[in-house]
Amino acid sequence: MRQPQSFARRNAPRPGLIMAPGRVRFVLWSLGALFFLLIVRALYLQTVQQDFLQNQGEARFRRTLVLEANRGVITDRNGQPLAISTPVQSIWASPEDMPPVPPDKLAALARLLEMPVGDVAAKLADKKREFVFLKRQISPELAAEVMALGIPGVARQQEFRRYYPAGEVMAHVVGFTGVDGRGQEGLELAREKMLAGKNGSRVVLKDRRGHIIEDLAAIERPRDGQTLTLSIDQRIQYLAFRELRNAVELNKARAGGVVVLDGKTGEVLALANYPSYNPNNRSALEPEMRRNRAVVDLFEPGSTMKPFPVSMAIEAGKVRPDTWMDTKPYMIGPATVRDSHPKPAMTVTEVIQKSSNVGSSKMALMFAPEQMWTFYDQLGFGRSTRSGFPGEASGRLRNWQGWRPIEQATMSFGYGVSVSLIQLARAYTIFTNDGGLLPVSFTRLASPLPARPVLKPDTARKMREMMMSVTQEGGTAVRAQVLGYHVAGKTGTSRKLEGGRYAANKHIGLFVGFAPATAPRLIVAVMIDEPRGGSYYGGTVAGPAFSAITAGSLRILGVKPDAPSNNTLIPLDQIPEIREDA
Repeated sequence: MRQPQSFARRNAPRPGLIMAPGRVRFVLWSLGALFFLLIVRALYLQTVQQDFLQNQGEARFRRTLVLEANRGVITDRNGQPLAISTPVQSIWASPEDMPPVPPDKLAALARLLEMPVGDVAAKLADKKREFVFLKRQISPELAAEVMALGIPGVARQQEFRRYYPAGEVMAHVVGFTGVDGRGQEGLELAREKMLAGKNGSRVVLKDRRGHIIEDLAAIERPRDGQTLTLSIDQRIQYLAFRELRNAVELNKARAGGVVVLDGKTGEVLALANYPSYNPNNRSALEPEMRRNRAVVDLFEPGSTMKPFPVSMAIEAGKVRPDTWMDTKPYMIGPATVRDSHPKPAMTVTEVIQKSSNVGSSKMALMFAPEQMWTFYDQLGFGRSTRSGFPGEASGRLRNWQGWRPIEQATMSFGYGVSVSLIQLARAYTIFTNDGGLLPVSFTRLASPLPARPVLKPDTARKMREMMMSVTQEGGTAVRAQVLGYHVAGKTGTSRKLEGGRYAANKHIGLFVGFAPATAPRLIVAVMIDEPRGGSYYGGTVAGPAFSAITAGSLRILGVKPDAPSNNTLIPLDQIPEIREDA
């Protein structure tokens, strides 16, 4: 029986669906092999390559964030802040993780950061960089505006910027930090380890948009820096800076410096230089402004050295305050030693009062060079005060074996030896501390440090009495008087060396003194560099500044007057100018 034709067509084999058995097996084996290779590859990546792949993933999305420690506060001796850290924001980006930034957002970002568009684009174009700062230390408000742009890969982090409330007044003492928060000048540099503290860290996982997904390790908390309490009294510092600036400007000087020491402890109550600078805005800072002249500059101190050979002679019993000396000019080899206002004879007290080169040099020559060198060495000349201040100068005191008689003579009135202002002020502590040389300290002391004995207390007392005559009528520093207090000290006027010769028209005017003279509390040293206002003598250019600084400082400290409160001072315009050549 024949089947219907339609049924036969429907059940006939279709050519497209017929496959040979061998081909079927080949396809099945191929698929099985590929599947097996995928399994092997997965096992290989999960075992052998696990660490490598994990590191690569973390390198792209794992970040270690620095948790910045808050830098320690610097205060004066009364707790007034001199350097504090204020929170700011820094904007950074991760170029390798960032998609292209639309031109309009790039322009908006550059505008907010006050940067050229090209500079911002260049920083973001380097895809090899994982991290780049776009702008550091901006206000939190501005940082919020930047983040509101919503640019993937752009983030912010908190930092701290140093602020100095006293500005230029304290600049040379406190110094400043760089944009990275590290000390670069002054005590910010000297006490970096103490102030910096230790930064913490936070290890996080971020997505491509810079958002933190999770913490990958325990957070290491930052350890803030310690508070540094200085010996400086900010009130005295303001006073010293103001009067020094007035003296420099009045005398049309190149520069000036002042040091105020506690005569019983050696603490630095004030140290100022002029010109100065504002550490909060250093955009126009010049190298000359940064120089802490009172610590790093060296000069020949002139007649401010005369009390030392005189005290040496009194200590040795060779002279007394009332001993008469021949002060006529005399020869040492081809050189002549003479005074600006010669007298045939003077007492030892008058040698100090009138600033006699002849008298001081004759007392110096009573000793062998080695003896005089040893005494100067005991006073700290030729080596730093070890105050810890960065860049402190050591001064220059040549070995005694090379001294000639004329050199020993001139060193008695301040030529042939170089000192810094802080060295000179420190040396005067032997007169205020009953013969003991005090160490210098820029930090507040709980109790005075041990002094090194140099003179007998009786010698120091006699020197104080003689040095009082310098500020009394007939002395070289009547302008240094202080109403209500006895003042003792010594003037100095030295020529500056230029090209190996002493310049005829470049001088340094000095006055170093202490008060109250009968019970010393303060030592004030004033240096005026190259005064060009008509006079250059120490008593004229430095004496008035000393008087104003000392008077104000004694009132601030509440020091009881040691002279009649109703005494009067000679008006400045009635005080004759007494010349001195050293």
